[in-house]
Amino acid sequence: MTEIARAERLRRWRLVLGGESADGTGCALAGTDAAMDGALTALYGNGGGRSDSRSVSRSAGLGASAPSVARWLGDIRTYFPSSVVQVMQRDAIDRLGLSTLLLEPEMLEAVEADVHLVGTLLSLNKAMPETTKETARAVVRKVVDDLEKRLATRTRSTLTGALDRSAKINRPRHRDIDWDRTIRANLKNYLPEFNTVVPARLVGYGRSSQSVKKDVVLCIDQSGSMAASVVYASMFGAVLASMRSIATRLVVFDTAVVDLTDQLDDPVDVLFGTQLGGGTDINRALAYCQSQITRPADTVVVLISDLYEGGIRDEMLKRVAAMKASGVQFVALLALSDEGTPAYDREHAAALAALGAPAFACTPDLFPEVMAAAIEKRPLPIPDK
Repeated sequence: MTEIARAERLRRWRLVLGGESADGTGCALAGTDAAMDGALTALYGNGGGRSDSRSVSRSAGLGASAPSVARWLGDIRTYFPSSVVQVMQRDAIDRLGLSTLLLEPEMLEAVEADVHLVGTLLSLNKAMPETTKETARAVVRKVVDDLEKRLATRTRSTLTGALDRSAKINRPRHRDIDWDRTIRANLKNYLPEFNTVVPARLVGYGRSSQSVKKDVVLCIDQSGSMAASVVYASMFGAVLASMRSIATRLVVFDTAVVDLTDQLDDPVDVLFGTQLGGGTDINRALAYCQSQITRPADTVVVLISDLYEGGIRDEMLKRVAAMKASGVQFVALLALSDEGTPAYDREHAAALAALGAPAFACTPDLFPEVMAAAIEKRPLPIPDK
């Protein structure tokens, strides 16, 4: 190993270990490295053994000073990539209890906006002063717009195709023939001597109708642990509502049920209409959703919840069974986020699976495929555990 490579290796270890007296590297930091170390120490360090003035001034952590936190937020955005900044912000809010500082407009202007920050802001919504709400809405708007740019086009394209495929017609034009279904429908007409299938009956896509083909009900648990799911579900709800062939209803619940369908034209309004936290009554929410179903065979109900039920468990399961028996496609998502499977009630998940409604976590990128499968009434693309 060359001397330069050895020095770089020690430098990296020094930044990882934090420079405590027992780090063993014997490596001193200066310039940008010292500033990076100071920013990391303010969040993760305990204040011991700092030799540079920047680290000493921050060795006690960020405290409750809005100016020092704003300065620290500026520093980490200077020294670290956006993905790392978002993780550090999240850790600062969790480890140092900085949530209340987000009620100050100057703080919100300094943070890196992401889904987790939106969840934190929504949990503080009721305590937020009027002077902060405009800035908070701007932060939430930026995140929602970014999500829409990434996910909306693919969602519309995927679901439009699924809706076309689900509307079969028997006298299609040539360009509208569904060859896969046509071949399967005519396998009995196979001629082995010619090694071909005679298509006596054509099956095609019904592409011309602009009427509502499917009803979708998004039923979202707004307990505190579901914050990221609420953000993504609200954005997807707005996208679905923009499609003429889908009638979308969005319902959020804790121990009470709130129908936010009339706000779906603006997902930011939807998000500020939620109230993260509180208990959970899935049975009551499903009872309301069930009361809104008028076309069971053309309805998809998506329950997004960790399934910790505070209501009547047996009644909840009976409602799911009744909806499925009537022809409703029922989808249970433990989470709609990039964070993996959360803690959830395994007994309730197993009971739903026994009813033919497996519960699983879903990433935002997979959600359009899940909805397309539900619309076409085919097996859901459940990710590997």
